[in-house]
Amino acid sequence: MTAEQERLEKNAGKEVPLEEWGPYLSERQWGTVREDYSENGDAWNYFPHDHARSRVYRWGEDGLAGISDYRQQLCFAVALWNGKDPILKERLFGLTNNEGNHGEDVKELYYYLDNLPSHYYMKYLYKYPQQAFPYEDLVSTNKHRNKFEEEYELLDTGIFDQDAYFDVSVTYAKQNSEDISICIEVANKGKNAATITVLPTLWFFNKWQYGQMQQKPQLQRINEQTVKAIHEDLGTYYYYVQQPQAIFFTENETNTERLFGRPNPSPFVKDAFHDAVIDGKNRELLAQQPTGTKCAAVYELTIAPGASQLIYARITSHQTETPFDERLPQLFAARQQEADDFYRSVFPAQTDPSLAALQRKAFASLLWSKQYYHYDIEDWLASSDGVSPAAAARQQGRNAGWKNIKNADVILMPDKWEYPWYAAWDLAFHCIPMAIIDPQFAKHQLILLTREWYMNPNGQMPAYEWNFSDVNPPVQAFAALQVYQIEKQRTGKGDITFLKKIFQKLVVNFTWWVNRKDLNGNNIFSGGFLGLDNIGVFNRSSQLPDEVELEQTDATAWMAMYALHLFDMAVEIATEDLAFEDMVTKFYEHFILIADAANHLGLWDEGDRFFYDVLSLYGKAPVPLKIRSAVGLVPLFAVSILTKEQCSRLPGFEKRRNWFNHYEETIHHYKAYAERKDPDTLLFSLVDTDKLTALLSKLLDESEFLSPGGVRALSQYYKDHPYRISIEGNDYEVSYDPGDSTSGLFGGNSNWRGPVWMPVNYLLVKSIEKYGAFYGNDLRVEFPQRSGNFMNLEAVAAQLRQRLIRIFTKDANGKRPVHGRHSWFYERPGNEELVLFYEYFHGDDSHGVGASHQTGWTALIADMLSESSILDP
Repeated sequence: MTAEQERLEKNAGKEVPLEEWGPYLSERQWGTVREDYSENGDAWNYFPHDHARSRVYRWGEDGLAGISDYRQQLCFAVALWNGKDPILKERLFGLTNNEGNHGEDVKELYYYLDNLPSHYYMKYLYKYPQQAFPYEDLVSTNKHRNKFEEEYELLDTGIFDQDAYFDVSVTYAKQNSEDISICIEVANKGKNAATITVLPTLWFFNKWQYGQMQQKPQLQRINEQTVKAIHEDLGTYYYYVQQPQAIFFTENETNTERLFGRPNPSPFVKDAFHDAVIDGKNRELLAQQPTGTKCAAVYELTIAPGASQLIYARITSHQTETPFDERLPQLFAARQQEADDFYRSVFPAQTDPSLAALQRKAFASLLWSKQYYHYDIEDWLASSDGVSPAAAARQQGRNAGWKNIKNADVILMPDKWEYPWYAAWDLAFHCIPMAIIDPQFAKHQLILLTREWYMNPNGQMPAYEWNFSDVNPPVQAFAALQVYQIEKQRTGKGDITFLKKIFQKLVVNFTWWVNRKDLNGNNIFSGGFLGLDNIGVFNRSSQLPDEVELEQTDATAWMAMYALHLFDMAVEIATEDLAFEDMVTKFYEHFILIADAANHLGLWDEGDRFFYDVLSLYGKAPVPLKIRSAVGLVPLFAVSILTKEQCSRLPGFEKRRNWFNHYEETIHHYKAYAERKDPDTLLFSLVDTDKLTALLSKLLDESEFLSPGGVRALSQYYKDHPYRISIEGNDYEVSYDPGDSTSGLFGGNSNWRGPVWMPVNYLLVKSIEKYGAFYGNDLRVEFPQRSGNFMNLEAVAAQLRQRLIRIFTKDANGKRPVHGRHSWFYERPGNEELVLFYEYFHGDDSHGVGASHQTGWTALIADMLSESSILDP
């Protein structure tokens, strides 16, 4: 057992399997719903980036390469100044939803290099230009680009062309859970000597102004290298820094004079360090101030070309006379070695080292995406942030029906800048790769979302803070089974208690779906958004006229999949506890009824051999929305295998199944299962063999869904043949967008109209593997279509897996497809191993699109790599 595994085993015994300190600090708190106290719900403009350095947050903090305790009471991050910028670089910059030609977009270069689940070792890299950061250029140029043009990125500005930048690496190594050493290395990548000011910053989250503390915390200067931090809940910590030019102190309080024209009670405001470093204002005053709630050591460095300098700091709950002795480098080396040992145990040494390194980067990115998330809806609706008064209009505004939401937890985020809030189905996908390295935390995260302070009393899962009532696909049962199986395979024992806990809560959520989203009681479901917003001809979350109903293939298929995975969970539990046998029957029958409806109530188009959404117009014939998209592929996900031996251990279910099947087959025509005698297995599927091969013929066609980097979300056919339809006098059109969306249909940078999307591909691979395990060599298909190469479905899944992996691996020319037009930068010395895990990938050339650090669901590639192999067709 490695040292890291021993730490994780110890944490597994905690109520919350979490370390006291970790990368829990957000990378963007401004522009979030939590900080929005406007009457019109304009979060981006109510608290913009320009306010962030001067204005106190209400619900959290943010910073650059930062950490905090798990309640975010005390925070640490790095601030930088290159001598030319108008502000300190304290946080990452990006465009708001309205500024970007494709929505919100971070405009920085930063990389999560390494991390352990316990965070005893972490490494982060930020690339900081030596010339003035092009804030205005990025805003102005993107503003003048339309939706048909690419986003204007930091690498497009020319500021990195001559390598005139600093590599700022921040590495954390723990001595124990409450003793963290920090190494900041600043390397000059340019050809000339360059100056930089580095400010390792420690501060308290301001909770005192909202009456949440009895006593205001305090940072006290002990000497020119030591600060004492006193907090009523956290206790006492010591912050040691190594020979700075000065230590500045100020208060984490809003600069009301700068923002609102009201005099400040004192010069000790949140952004005081900006004026002191850049303009010299109050520099001596800050350097002599003995106390505060925010402090920073100041290092003014001149670094020769190609050289680097180290800065050490330490945060510890124990006072020491020798914070930086000769053992310090040994600590960092030892923790890095422990990380090497741990990941070797995860990914066997005999595998391709480049793939092992890629998987480790995916895990590092996933782990860096942990964030403390605090949001109390009831308090938020009724209170003021001290800037805007409490408004009656807000009581009926955004999320007013979710007063049960009282979140204050560390959660895996989709992207700590672009999506620094949890999303129900994103989180489910995040937990799958997390289970490979920290199954206890993965299980905790899945259960957390079903707790009373998250799940609505009516049974709905909270979607995300912009609208908790939006409906995400119900993938939690699938994720729970994946997490359960991963842990069982790695340890030899499945956690039945976990399955029981989450099963009971998911039954409540399933019931909400049945009661709220089956409009006609016919087992055909709706749901609106369902994460596939831009695939539709119109916004499926919009309110339709009373005489119009949208019956959704994907909603129906998601529910079939949900029923089948609850069935699988019940089977697993019932083999140890027969009290759950009736639940096996319950979800089997749900699945059969949904499967029958999906196949016989108009969603399947026999002429096109594809599934479509159907628009029902009162008094008129139903109108199928004939768009070949991921919506029509979701039925493939509803698949499961049951052995006859499992059935024999559930006699009550087997008796009921035989009766139910006989009864159903006398009324309906669809048989939702197939069986093989050798071996004795049953396949439960929403599609029979005929429909399966029909769907695969399009999925594996490179002129339709199959791309070099996986399966597209929309058929490429619509590139030259846009889909057009007129409904009730309104004209609609859908065309193929392989990259950034040309439609503002749903807002933001949402785009599912063509790019390769990792969650859909992951589900496809897993599903096709199940079909392959059942059919074996009895079913072979052409891969790709018209190639003359026929293979079984397990080989097809392996080939799809490899296409996804190739997005991130070097080709014969040393280029990674993910980098696209910016490959030149990643071929330069020192950058060759840097990889970003984007939100989705271009449907034609596989370069990264959307959020650049969507390291939640795109970290699914780590699980793909665990089983990657190329099978001989």
